[in-house]
Amino acid sequence: MPTQPDTLHLAAELRTVVARLIKKLRSHSPMHSSLSLTERAVVKLLAQHGQMLPSELAAQEKVTTQSMSQILSHLSELGYITREASATDKRKVLIALSPAGQVFVSNVRQETDAWLQQALQTTCSAEELASLHQALPILTKLVDFD
Repeated sequence: MPTQPDTLHLAAELRTVVARLIKKLRSHSPMHSSLSLTERAVVKLLAQHGQMLPSELAAQEKVTTQSMSQILSHLSELGYITREASATDKRKVLIALSPAGQVFVSNVRQETDAWLQQALQTTCSAEELASLHQALPILTKLVDFD
């Protein structure tokens, strides 16, 4: 069983590597860099959840509703989102990705996946690739932990 200092060191190392990998992925997606960090997060949330209320998006991103309104205005100007009145409460507006927003998400994923595939093929041995494959369930458990 690893000791507390061992897991603390592992946590710090893992955090650093994951953060650097995320930055690297973002830098290799020209489309991704056209949005702010929060705008990218909103697009990602909409891709995951379909429709959401502006207040739900604001709560998820821990920003004010006024800030979220500005973010949504910019995404609307770019044509990445749609607004639709709620069927149950006409005072509420549901936000969703537009077809252009869905294409944007798909293109960003393709750009980052292509770079990551090339990096894996270029820098990793067959054994290292197998180790990464084996580590995926462990990383998934970390992501799912609350």
